[in-house]
Amino acid sequence: MRVSAENGVLTISGERKLEKEEQGKKFHRIERAYGRFVRSFVLPDNVDPTKVTASMKDGALEVRLVKAEQAKPKQIEISVN
Repeated sequence: MRVSAENGVLTISGERKLEKEEQGKKFHRIERAYGRFVRSFVLPDNVDPTKVTASMKDGALEVRLVKAEQAKPKQIEISVN
């Protein structure tokens, strides 16, 4: 599994292995999609791509996006003569 954030795009890619389950004479079979995959998402302008984090627990991927700090207006002092 790979997660990357660059140029305003979050990309998640990985590969699912073939999961196959078969049991006894009273047949029970499970097959799930497998192979490589890639998903890309355009990040909102207010997300800081350098602070994207990801973790996986019990087969669920969690991606956290942190809002970028808003630029504060610069105050300029004006001297009156």
